[in-house]
Amino acid sequence: MTERTTVAGPSRPAGGRAVTPRFGPVRRAVQLVLGLLLFTFSMAMIIHSGQGNTPWDVLHEGLVRVTGLSFGAIVLVVSLAVLACWIPLRQRPGIGTIANALIISLAIDPSLAVMEFLVPDPGLLVAVPLALAGIVLNGVATAAYIGVRLGPGTRDGLMTGLVARTGWPVWRIRTGIEAVVVITGILLGGTFGWSTVLFALAIGPVVQWSSWKWLAPRGLVG
Repeated sequence: MTERTTVAGPSRPAGGRAVTPRFGPVRRAVQLVLGLLLFTFSMAMIIHSGQGNTPWDVLHEGLVRVTGLSFGAIVLVVSLAVLACWIPLRQRPGIGTIANALIISLAIDPSLAVMEFLVPDPGLLVAVPLALAGIVLNGVATAAYIGVRLGPGTRDGLMTGLVARTGWPVWRIRTGIEAVVVITGILLGGTFGWSTVLFALAIGPVVQWSSWKWLAPRGLVG
């Protein structure tokens, strides 16, 4: 009986298509950090444009106006408050959850300072493309940090936890949360505008479009 030596190659399912490899730990860590930094800078772009913040940043800015704390401090406080809501919802944070809260809260004030330096007083011709670019970058960055699957952001976990406990569809929970957040933020003096509405409508499709295999080889959910 002749013995044969074979060299293992990429595994393939019955259909003949190669199985997409998973990320290694270094790649996942780097993508997580870069994704969160890009996410934070996209927040700064949208805020600095003055055309309307993202729903949560309407609340953040309103709290900044009322308390006098820095934007980063408010982001951290809100993140911790939302994380506390995970306990009755039986949600478990991951490394990515903690990194989300810490990196964004630490990086948002420097990011806003960079935007102020680069574009001190953006007129409408600059503010509109700045907001649009911020929305697109936000979607790509979201796909990047979610794609490594190291834990959802604090606000994402609140949504998924409520979906699991109530059985309501995602769109209803997401819309309800953001409606409460936006209305509260407006009452506190946060900036609401057309880009707030566009962000709410466009961010889902942008994230989906951004979920290339090299960002999320196993998809964003599953």
